[in-house]
Amino acid sequence: MPEWTIAEANAQISHFSAEKHILATIPGLLANAEMAIESAFLQKFAKITPQYPGVRARLDESASQSLAQQLSPMLSDTFDAPEGTWSLVAWYSLVTSAPQQLLPIQRLPHVDGTDPNQIAMMLYLHETEHGGTAFFRHKSTGLEALTENDFPRYRHALQKEVAETGMPPARYVTDGAPLFEVTHRVSGNFNEAVFYRGNILHSGVIDNDAPLSPDPRKGRLTINAFLRPPQ
Repeated sequence: MPEWTIAEANAQISHFSAEKHILATIPGLLANAEMAIESAFLQKFAKITPQYPGVRARLDESASQSLAQQLSPMLSDTFDAPEGTWSLVAWYSLVTSAPQQLLPIQRLPHVDGTDPNQIAMMLYLHETEHGGTAFFRHKSTGLEALTENDFPRYRHALQKEVAETGMPPARYVTDGAPLFEVTHRVSGNFNEAVFYRGNILHSGVIDNDAPLSPDPRKGRLTINAFLRPPQ
């Protein structure tokens, strides 16, 4: 069975918070998730960006194209986009940084960009004590998603708050206190994929007291992707 065959592409569509953000969930996405994990074990992981608290390995082009072609009909239908093949860039990702090692930017919820047309995918390929993904509201501005117009106001408010109260302690985001509050959580079950607009404030759900193994077969392994609709 081909490694990148999708077993089920019919998403369960839901909405969360008063903003009615779209969340598409596909349990059991890959027909053979174990093969994907074995493929991850053969990759060369490295630190790529300062934002991600761990290591990543880029999915090869053939795998990315295969996923994009199979997911595109669902994505266009769910996110009201033109028909056609979406672009997809994806990485194997392993959270490996201990809480006390976290940089200031890693202690806060984040967005993947300010373009609401960029869709994020998280595919959970682990069975650890760590969870899925949480979504947040910034309390003082009430913002849950950041657009190009919103970002300056959000940044100014956040900088002012951090200057007054200091950065959160070196721990993974849990409830978001005191500056943020959780609007929704997804559990991140094994081989479950979730899709959402990447400009929504979010963070991985990481147990600050559980080990973070660098072994893809033992650690918090995910495939995360950015998808853009056809032009």
